[in-house]
Amino acid sequence: MNRFTTSSWLLGGLFGLTAGIGGYTFIYAEGASYLGHDSAACANCHIMREQYDGWVKSSHRSVAECNDCHTPPGLVQKYATKALNGFKHSTAFTTGWFHEPIRINRRNRAIVERACRHCHGEIVQAMVAGGDGHGRSGDEVSCVRCHGSVGHPELGPAADAVRR
Repeated sequence: MNRFTTSSWLLGGLFGLTAGIGGYTFIYAEGASYLGHDSAACANCHIMREQYDGWVKSSHRSVAECNDCHTPPGLVQKYATKALNGFKHSTAFTTGWFHEPIRINRRNRAIVERACRHCHGEIVQAMVAGGDGHGRSGDEVSCVRCHGSVGHPELGPAADAVRR
């Protein structure tokens, strides 16, 4: 066999192995369920059961699905976020390298903050204009800083924990 043929076989084998493992993982992890808008998909991973159960008991359940708060608007941005988070979450949960209790990262916290402001914009504007102390000491008003457990009330302070 010449070098070109050997390289082709090795490259093809590596591609096949990667595609096979990726496909198996996608099927095993019910990956297609994450492409939709059903919040139950978030509980496919056992580590998210507590967050899902908290949302089920929350006031937000009647007005928002997980995606409404945890993905940005726009088709491309939404699925880019889902893909990035899916890769990070599957890696973290497979390896066991995640903080317990789980915490939201800065990027995803900003997405949630924008969602709060989208739905509750009039309230936020009234608070800022009224000078009621939300945002004192030069801090920008942050819904998530004080109300992070609203969507997952049974989690309490754990839902407010954020990586800085």
